Amino acid sequence: MSVTLATSDPSVFEACLRPHRSLGRRGFFVLMTVVVGVSLLASLRFWFVGAWPVSGFILLDVALLWGAFKLNNHAARRFEAVELRESELLVRQVDARGRERAVRFQPYWVRVERPDPELLNSQLVLRSHGRVLAVGSFLPMEERLAFADALGEALGRMRRLPQSA
Repeated sequence: MSVTLATSDPSVFEACLRPHRSLGRRGFFVLMTVVVGVSLLASLRFWFVGAWPVSGFILLDVALLWGAFKLNNHAARRFEAVELRESELLVRQVDARGRERAVRFQPYWVRVERPDPELLNSQLVLRSHGRVLAVGSFLPMEERLAFADALGEALGRMRRLPQSA
């Protein structure tokens, strides 16, 4: 998860929530190089002792591992952008394919419902006028709680500011 907060203006809050991926491009390249090298050596050994079908399964394992990492990295393109302005709270949810869903709330009426750390799949929910939106479902619980606190604090600060005409 990556949370970027910009709160220089007390009436503005921005956050970009991203799923955490522990293996970057360079790490992926190093890991796959080692896996391919070891697998190639093992495949050659089985080939030379006459168990050539085993070599095919070893190389299939490498291809499946590579594919799993590629799918994982594709899913990492997902993000949620939360922007609080004086006139609206805008939540943009972008999936791994780039499809976007934007939901707008009136910031003076929106409620931030913190997830319950005791419940396994408890969600951070924004609620206003019958509309409900789960935010940051891919975040670990500690980060969901921290984000809920930061957004709630920003909403509270903004509500205390005098209204501009």
